[in-house]
Amino acid sequence: MKRSTLFIALAAGFLVLGFGALDARAGLVPLPTTLDAFTGSNSGVNFAQVSNPAAGELIQFSNFAYTQATGAPPASSGVTVNAFTLPPPPGETGLQFAGAFNSPAGVTNDWVITYQVTELTPGAKLTDAFASITGTNNGGTGNISVSETFTTLTGGQIGTLAVGIGGNLKETNTLNFGAGYTSILVTKDIDVIGGSLGASLSVIDQAYSSASVPEPGSWALLGIGMTGFLAFRRFFKKTSVA
Repeated sequence: MKRSTLFIALAAGFLVLGFGALDARAGLVPLPTTLDAFTGSNSGVNFAQVSNPAAGELIQFSNFAYTQATGAPPASSGVTVNAFTLPPPPGETGLQFAGAFNSPAGVTNDWVITYQVTELTPGAKLTDAFASITGTNNGGTGNISVSETFTTLTGGQIGTLAVGIGGNLKETNTLNFGAGYTSILVTKDIDVIGGSLGASLSVIDQAYSSASVPEPGSWALLGIGMTGFLAFRRFFKKTSVA
């Protein structure tokens, strides 16, 4: 092999390896992982996708941000992000955030997680949200709440969803989006009030339902087809009478 050919081959190999390393740092991130894979310098670059073929859903989660109360764990590296599907089949599709969101007695801590949710299935839109939290106040007077605000990408208000517990419980709630949206923004405000014996939140489940919505172009084609069918029917009647 000539030296020039060998040099070109080696250069191409290093280039491929370089792109491979870049792909490993940015883009689609397999689940489970930790929240820090999507925040900081990775915000707006890294994203996750959850597929649920039984429900015909492929949902993407992107543009993550995480704010924690001063000095209060967990850091983003201590929050595990899992794919989540709400049973029974076909279920709803989403994410699970698992971590030690704790507050000792007499202390209140607050965390905020924001992200974008996009339904990637052609012709489908997000029609409702499901939320569930699991935690305990250790039999004391503590309280746990997760309040969620849903908006459009331009800031329009869609609705709010709140889930709260005051014991050793798992609580759920749902919100209907009406006509549905292709993409929404979620702001998840987590409050843990320690009360008399401390309180802790361990799991937050979030899932979304999707429904097929015909695009305007599909409605137009259907209308043209019906108009043509009616015109043909009238023409056929006239021809039969003649």
